[in-house]
Amino acid sequence: MTTLTSQDYIQLEHEFGAHNYHPLPVVLQKGKGVFVWDVEGKKYYDFLSAYSAVNQGHCHPKIIKALRKQAKKLTLTSRAFYNDCLGKYEKYITELLGYDKVLPMNSGAEGVESALKLCRRWAYEKKGIPENEAKIVVCDGNFHGRTITIVSMSTDPSSFKGFGPFTPGFIVVPYNDIEALKKALEEPHVAGFLVEPIQGEAGVFVPDSGYLKKAWDLCRKKNILFIADEVQTGLARTGKMLACNHEDVRPDILILGKALSGGVLPVSAMLADNDIMLCIKPGEHGSTFGGNPLACKVAIASLKVLVDEKLAENAEKLGAIFREELKTYERDHDMVELVRGKGLLNAIVIKPKNGKTAWDVCVALMNNGLLAKPTHDHIIRFAPPLVITEDQIMEAVDIIKDTLDSFK
Repeated sequence: MTTLTSQDYIQLEHEFGAHNYHPLPVVLQKGKGVFVWDVEGKKYYDFLSAYSAVNQGHCHPKIIKALRKQAKKLTLTSRAFYNDCLGKYEKYITELLGYDKVLPMNSGAEGVESALKLCRRWAYEKKGIPENEAKIVVCDGNFHGRTITIVSMSTDPSSFKGFGPFTPGFIVVPYNDIEALKKALEEPHVAGFLVEPIQGEAGVFVPDSGYLKKAWDLCRKKNILFIADEVQTGLARTGKMLACNHEDVRPDILILGKALSGGVLPVSAMLADNDIMLCIKPGEHGSTFGGNPLACKVAIASLKVLVDEKLAENAEKLGAIFREELKTYERDHDMVELVRGKGLLNAIVIKPKNGKTAWDVCVALMNNGLLAKPTHDHIIRFAPPLVITEDQIMEAVDIIKDTLDSFK
């Protein structure tokens, strides 16, 4: 039997798949913990973690065990019937995160769409905003997903250009600008403020200390729902279970996804208290796969791994070491403009040099055994699985430094 090479697999995708991604030229076949292997057997540090979906590491044995055990019994019922897994999952996640109710979905984008619908319904039923007049404030540089409604609030032309007409009802303000937010919240019929605690896709843009707390306080005073998109920043990635926890902010609506399944299958969730969540009645929102038995068991196992293995604490500790090690390059390397991040969600801003860009740096990192991906052409995000050890983080730092040195 003919053995396919990496180039063979790349050609297959090019020929038969839609061209909506531009991957690095590496074909992965196996993953374990913080490492992945390509089809030729080369080993790499994974410093993307499937955009933070694999916080618990690749193929975590406890998550895979839960998956296999449930897969042999029952995978899907739809919500037309009860099953013996959903209620236990709902109880576990709501008690863990401190909310009355959870609405289970699949993808992160579905979680965001659910939050938008819930916010609008609450605005009409509870706040008294006239039907079809509710507005939701969002931030420039946001990335909440790829649906038509979500790209309607985007300020990135690559997300929205050529996909109109767009969904109305959004007010865009500068991120990390409290005065701009305060002014926007004065407009009539504002129902909610949707925000990423750290803007991941924008290049790990960490707002000023106190920004989230001030925004939350403004929303409370104006009876406006504070909606946190923690699909990427949540579940221990930034050194706390939620990024909002750094400022003791409790969102009115919380959106989770990605690492909620440990990277095993799509699982997302929207959490809120009864006075908000129960505005949606039977038949008004749902998903065939949302809350399926397999997803419920996987999600419980994934959350327990985060808690039992103290992965938030590990992210806090090793993230500080990682940034400190690379800060010297911010001062001494003419290709590194800035190092920033929180926990194990970090980035370096690259200044193009001799025609070389962030993409070229990522290709060189790949050749040296570490996988990362550029965002917005000049920023490289570094987000390894949270199970990484201090020895491994230092080895990865050496790879990054040696790679950057090769561009001097």
